[in-house]
Amino acid sequence: MSKDPYKIVKELDTKKGKLKYYSLEELQKQGHDIDKLPFSIRILLENAVRNFDDFAITKENVETLLNWKPEPSDKDIPYKPARVLMQDFTGVPAVVDIASLRAEAVRKGKDPKKINPLIPVDLVIDHSVQVDYFGTNYSYAKNVDKEYERNGERYQFLKWAQKAFDNFSVVPPGMGICHQVNLEYLAKGAIERDGYVFPDTLVGTDSHTPMVNGIGVVGWGVGGIEAEAAILGQPIYFIMPEVIGLKLTGEMPLGTTATDLVLTITHLLRSHGVVGKFVEVFGPGLDKLTIPDRATISNMSPEFGCTVTYFPIDDQTLSYMDKTNRSQEQIDLVEKYAKSNMLWRENEDKINYSTVLELDLSTVEPTVSGPKRPQDKILVREFEDKFKDLLKEEHGRQYIDVFERPVSRWYSEGGSQPVQQPKKVDDDVAIEEGESNGLKTVKIRTHNDEFSLSDGSIVIAAITSCTNTSNPSVMLGAGLVAQKAIERGVDVKPWVKTSLAPGSKVVTDYLEAAGLLDDLEALKFHVVGYGCTSCIGNSGPLPPHIAKAVKENDLVVSSVLSGNRNFEARVHPDVKMNFLMSPMLVVAYAIAGRVDIDLNNDPLSYDVNGEPVYLKDLWPTQDEIFEVMRKVLSPDSYKKNYGEIFDGNEQWRSMTAPETEDYEWDDKSTYIKEAPFFKGISADAEDFEDINNAHVLLKLGDSITTDHISPAGAFAEDSPAGKYLKGRGVEKKDFNSYGSRRGNDEVMTRGTFANVRIKNQLAEKEGGYTKHIPSGEEMTVFDAAEKYKEENTQLVVLGRKEYGSGSSRDWAAKGTYLLGIKAVIAESYERIHRSNLVGMGVLPLQYADGETAESLGLDGSEKFSISGISEGLSPSKKLSAVAKKSDGTEVKFEVLARLDSQIEVEYYKNKGILQYVLRDFLRK
Repeated sequence: MSKDPYKIVKELDTKKGKLKYYSLEELQKQGHDIDKLPFSIRILLENAVRNFDDFAITKENVETLLNWKPEPSDKDIPYKPARVLMQDFTGVPAVVDIASLRAEAVRKGKDPKKINPLIPVDLVIDHSVQVDYFGTNYSYAKNVDKEYERNGERYQFLKWAQKAFDNFSVVPPGMGICHQVNLEYLAKGAIERDGYVFPDTLVGTDSHTPMVNGIGVVGWGVGGIEAEAAILGQPIYFIMPEVIGLKLTGEMPLGTTATDLVLTITHLLRSHGVVGKFVEVFGPGLDKLTIPDRATISNMSPEFGCTVTYFPIDDQTLSYMDKTNRSQEQIDLVEKYAKSNMLWRENEDKINYSTVLELDLSTVEPTVSGPKRPQDKILVREFEDKFKDLLKEEHGRQYIDVFERPVSRWYSEGGSQPVQQPKKVDDDVAIEEGESNGLKTVKIRTHNDEFSLSDGSIVIAAITSCTNTSNPSVMLGAGLVAQKAIERGVDVKPWVKTSLAPGSKVVTDYLEAAGLLDDLEALKFHVVGYGCTSCIGNSGPLPPHIAKAVKENDLVVSSVLSGNRNFEARVHPDVKMNFLMSPMLVVAYAIAGRVDIDLNNDPLSYDVNGEPVYLKDLWPTQDEIFEVMRKVLSPDSYKKNYGEIFDGNEQWRSMTAPETEDYEWDDKSTYIKEAPFFKGISADAEDFEDINNAHVLLKLGDSITTDHISPAGAFAEDSPAGKYLKGRGVEKKDFNSYGSRRGNDEVMTRGTFANVRIKNQLAEKEGGYTKHIPSGEEMTVFDAAEKYKEENTQLVVLGRKEYGSGSSRDWAAKGTYLLGIKAVIAESYERIHRSNLVGMGVLPLQYADGETAESLGLDGSEKFSISGISEGLSPSKKLSAVAKKSDGTEVKFEVLARLDSQIEVEYYKNKGILQYVLRDFLRK
């Protein structure tokens, strides 16, 4: 930090002593209109000035930020975050990569300790707990035991990394969700380091990292590839963002929640289009929004499509820091620094935004979203009718009123179970099926119960995800709904798998203090773990009789969850409709047991006396919620739980791990394997090469997500990944999930494009299948890729709009690369996945505006050649493409190389960002 090109370093007197800082106010005095810049741009500007070295970060970069304009720009800017946040699914492969870099450095005769994080890294293990057990007081303990049983090898590897690397800490399993831990504990607001104070900034290897924007911290999700580069001291480069101002006015109506608000904003911003842009929230409506409410909104930035949803620091920020047990010295530092450096929320009327969208909070209504995209907003009052339309439009079934459904009889004889299903149906369980005009109903009789399961029945009700579990108002609200339900003598329906997965142990503390945990447990919402669970596909198996009825009768059943993601096959492979909603509505719908209900007018259930119980009978008032919050929320709970955050349970403390500097790879391991990307790397990058006569491996439609490309959930025995593990002596019960095996490229490559719901237009079968064009044979994507490799044939993928949306999964890019895919051609890309493709040496190409594969007459059987690469690439260069059909005719068109900056050109030339970093290290 010794360089000061603008002579703006000043001194700040704080309770932590005198600290230097780079003063934006001094830049204002020099004639720059800093007060017209959005707050988020001011933070990026400070970052660039402070990290200026006239090499990686140049004066031109700084001037670009100084001269930010509301209009779109094609100039790239650098960003060096102060720290990195990881979760274990994406963190393990990142650590594997860094350990693999160390291994290659050793082979090249270098000191392995020189490959080391240069900035603090916090990895929170939160993505591996699965809901195997539910509805009992032993669910949590047994799920944790299962978690360690499945993931012991991965956890030993992370424990090794914690010892082997400097600047690397691990939050053990069962302590919380990374974003809630970040919000409640890790985030500082302002960082003191080396005698300077500067804004707390970060990147995270999870797309919901922007949740921390709610506390005034700039941060966003990146792929593990970019995060690794940041860890190793490389700036992250991206195109100067437009900043959309979201002006909030008015106040939230009684009976609405922060979840209703965020789902409303999701629809608003998706409809406008904010992909790749920053969103900054301002206006008088902000005054009444607490930090948990703001964080709920920021959390869903990926669902909005934007990079960040930033809330500037203000009195609400300081109040929240105080309530969550931040030190008074830290709070004083945040306040003084923000007010001294033009980062305090004030003078909003002076700021120039690229566009301003306005939302009157008083117009927000109770809302859900689904059935397979977060932006598909449905008002609760219209939900029943919308379900009927969806059933007909998407599944070809005519809705039949619940009281008019005929049933015919048959009996269960056991049979095959879906993925993740460890148990068999008991012989004395009877199942009766019926169908009328397409709608399906199944009657199930168990040992002590009898009920009907129909299209629209809810089989999973999960209070889960950092989006909502970080917000005491909706969590205590859910507890109050449960309490009132118990008082009225109603219960959840017997076919609903319930779960409660808080984002931190603080939640359990305040629910217990309020006496509401007992009420939730009375409705079988027992704590199943402290992790992401259903929101990331770790719902676990459905009860055997439910699973059999759903699978064998092709029922269109639903899940309701307080999460942020509901993509196809994500929550559970056999649940076709998934709806996002507040924890309070999750409890209410679990009591109803179905989504085809008018929640405002129809009874949720009936008590033992036959009296109807309505939603209005159970819904708490705002005063009731606030009164409970006032009584039970205390800094002491945060102090206790975060005072032991790194300790872990006895299983973690007693776990042994290697203590070598260079990791000792085990060839027999099916979890942790040295990455293949760096072995025997050449000193210099190879020359650019054109793509010649490439076949299409997949032709895909709109909104292909990283879940489609790199699924996280369970996989079948007969899948390529299943066959690989069985061939190495792993039994099906020990398969675990794709997400847990991200440290093994052999498994993950076989799982690429293997989602059971992916629809490849080249194949007849749904799922991970394709057609090997030369032979016409249909086979798995992996088998076809292997066959093309044997034939020395290059590969491309054809996509449409929003290619790669969803979570920031680096394996969606790594697997693409390892399958031999040289390029993807799509109409548009989600930000993180495009960046990850570049970071793995796969070329993202974009059709000219208005052109698509269909408009060009391309069906995927052609051979594709892309020229103009070998003569050299530059940012956003136009290339010539030729698609040659089997009859010899050619379709010629232009594509845009989505290498958005010069540094991305270098990354692509080096076949990846880490190869670029390693070559630079080896040269030094």
